[in-house]
Amino acid sequence: MNAETVERAPRRYGMVIDLDRCSGCGACMVACSAENNVPPAHPQATERTGITLLRVVQVKDAASRGVAFIPMMCQQCGDDTPCMTVCPQQAVEVDKLTGVVEQMPQRCLGCRYCMTACPFQARFFNWWDPEWPAGMETTLNPGAAPRMRGVVEKCDFCQSRMHAAEDKAAMEGSREFEYTPACVEACPTRAIVFGDLNDPESDVSRQARNSFRFLERLGTGPKVYYRSRRPWLRTLASRVGAPPKKENGNG
Repeated sequence: MNAETVERAPRRYGMVIDLDRCSGCGACMVACSAENNVPPAHPQATERTGITLLRVVQVKDAASRGVAFIPMMCQQCGDDTPCMTVCPQQAVEVDKLTGVVEQMPQRCLGCRYCMTACPFQARFFNWWDPEWPAGMETTLNPGAAPRMRGVVEKCDFCQSRMHAAEDKAAMEGSREFEYTPACVEACPTRAIVFGDLNDPESDVSRQARNSFRFLERLGTGPKVYYRSRRPWLRTLASRVGAPPKKENGNG
């Protein structure tokens, strides 16, 4: 049967992040910014106005004197995605073939309702036009268009990589493909596992069964899971949507 006539089965991309493996090195943050053409921090950027699509947050537990690092990005909510519900421009959609929550800057009017609605503080507003030091523009990823001032952006599981893998498969006459987000590839401790949650035999599905999610009680159906042998981290996840924004990011 011709590959053009074969419908690809819907996927549900997700991640499992092992907090006991994460060392807080920040390699995932650097890879994310490079892959998605996030410019260096603007001179006037602050902790609240800088853009860090993926941030690694340090948290502490006084009782156990424990320290952990939590990679936080868009949690890729399910059908009850708060940001999509409040957007007046339909600039947010859940891709039915991947489950990825997509942000379309060409539709965004910059009202920032989605930022208010997101319980994970995983959305960022472009307060300035993107600028890069002389010569650095030659290193930009041609598959990821820089976002203009006045729009919101977020993690999309490196859709530029997904589309590149999909195009390559199509040229080879196939509708099946695999890809790896930049943060997963960059992690030196292999703390992040990515894949199709609809595939019960995939590594991400097997690990997700014994994992937890942030603010599960809200029922938004996040597709980013976390693992840890430390009970206090599971308790933290049930109480807060995102740890305080204290990290070495863009701003």
